[in-house]
Amino acid sequence: MAAPRTLIRNAQVVTALSSERGDVLIQGERIVAAGAGLSAPGATIVDAAGLLLLPGLIDAHVHVREPGAVEKEDWTSATRAALAGGVTTIFDMPNNATPTVTAERVAEKLDIAARGAVCDYGVYLGATSKNVGLAARLGGEIAGLKIYLGSTTGPLLTDDWRLLYDHLRSTPEVIPVAVHAEDEQCLRAFQDTSASDHNRNRPPICAELAVHHVITAARAAGRGAHIAHASTAREVSLIQQARQEGIPMTCEVCPHHLFLTSEDALLLGGWGKVNPPLREPGEVQALWEQLACVDIVATDHAPHRSEEKDHAYEQAPSGFSGLETLLPLMFLAVREGRLSLQHLVRLTSTGPANLFHTHRKGRITPGYDADLVLVDPAATRVIRAGALQTKPNDTPFRGWHLPGRVIAVWRRGERVLTDGILTVEPGTGKPVALATL
Repeated sequence: MAAPRTLIRNAQVVTALSSERGDVLIQGERIVAAGAGLSAPGATIVDAAGLLLLPGLIDAHVHVREPGAVEKEDWTSATRAALAGGVTTIFDMPNNATPTVTAERVAEKLDIAARGAVCDYGVYLGATSKNVGLAARLGGEIAGLKIYLGSTTGPLLTDDWRLLYDHLRSTPEVIPVAVHAEDEQCLRAFQDTSASDHNRNRPPICAELAVHHVITAARAAGRGAHIAHASTAREVSLIQQARQEGIPMTCEVCPHHLFLTSEDALLLGGWGKVNPPLREPGEVQALWEQLACVDIVATDHAPHRSEEKDHAYEQAPSGFSGLETLLPLMFLAVREGRLSLQHLVRLTSTGPANLFHTHRKGRITPGYDADLVLVDPAATRVIRAGALQTKPNDTPFRGWHLPGRVIAVWRRGERVLTDGILTVEPGTGKPVALATL
């Protein structure tokens, strides 16, 4: 029996290179044709006139929290939030209460994801002093290796240059090595500098020092590394300089570091606390000016219970939800003229697919998975607490009026969201096909 077909007609099809009126034909899980004037007798027709069709977003930096703190988030709630925001693939970080640092923990997490996820997924291995070389042995089972140079939420910390170098040297280049780049000794030097200003307690110099360490270790190891959540223009400049020297460094920026400042953090209290911190307004503007040098945008979706975030600054944990605000915030940047639609796709779909060697994802091309997002660019959505899929059901962007309402989402050819309504069962997400050694 032939697989069902869907023809999306008259959409503004946006890729990393173009934005043109056209049609996309889906059969089964794959895109089988893309172009103008397509015909498909018997196919389900979706009229997308006046709407934008994008590749499904790939968020390479997500903290699902399960196993462990399922009261904060679990694989079903996190991936429902992802689909609601047009994100069809996520990569989960390893700093759970019981960290993902062994082959057994990787297998356990993949098993939990297989039972709960509703979008596609991959998982990171966390680096420790006891698992040098394990990333190479796990190969295509992991999305990447994560190294924490500074203390943050969770138990992982690698604050020794030699250990950083050993992990880089022992991990094949085809496996991305992502680094939380804040220098631990620097953080200790500045801790408790302020009673309420997180940016003063974890200042930009701590990030700059850590990026220096990563670049020198990468140069010595003969490979590149990926800097997670770069929050300062200086970090991006160092990465760009390293590239000019032949070191294949890459980096990501989070929407909250582009749209919120240290001034907002003081107003938001616990809801403005995140690692690395929100930076001063001038630093945020400088980061926007460096955006052309950034490889991907990722959320660092790190949910905590609302009761925890409502605490005063000192008691509140760092991190907050971001999966459902990623796409509308980036549409806001398009509306403000800060980036083009094609650049948005490069940062959120094609770029992550390239960086993490995610096969058949991130493009509207025949043969690729039919992960697609239909967006009404003229519609505005008010972000409201209590109206989100993530368990905390709140965000520092509450009350913001954001453009680009998600009308429909297809996950591997199946329409899983229509006008904000998800129709999807736990366990229907799949592990993504990753590069093998």
